[in-house]
Amino acid sequence: MPGTQTRLTDFMPYRMAITSNAVSGLIAGEYRSEFGLKIPEWRIMAVLGDAGPLTQRDLVRATLMDKVAVNRACKVLEDKGFLQRSPNENDGRSHHLELTAAGCELHAQIWPQAVDMYQKIFSAITTREQDKLRSILEKLLKAARALEGDEK
Repeated sequence: MPGTQTRLTDFMPYRMAITSNAVSGLIAGEYRSEFGLKIPEWRIMAVLGDAGPLTQRDLVRATLMDKVAVNRACKVLEDKGFLQRSPNENDGRSHHLELTAAGCELHAQIWPQAVDMYQKIFSAITTREQDKLRSILEKLLKAARALEGDEK
């Protein structure tokens, strides 16, 4: 069936998902083989490396991964010494999660490789197309979050 036109190949959410998986898979191949991290673990590290300490609830919101996947990835990172927990003084039921010194060091090693692969992939489209894609993705995410709020 590959190469044939179907309703699914025209279904934009499907196209976005497979494209996202292909891009993530290429970037993940770099850090999986060299550093032993899976996609959810790197996503957590990337968000914490960018944003600083967050709660698990914050990580679920930031990554749009389910709670179980976030919890599992955090546990793996903590066991490897890349993540640490500290009490959340504003909410005794949760903890702040942050990268350890070893986690920051690993993040600093992986990030340039991820950016390099990103640049190689996105060189297929112009800077203007990248800007337009970014704008479109922001609008779609905003619309999805608004609809999600309507359903709750």
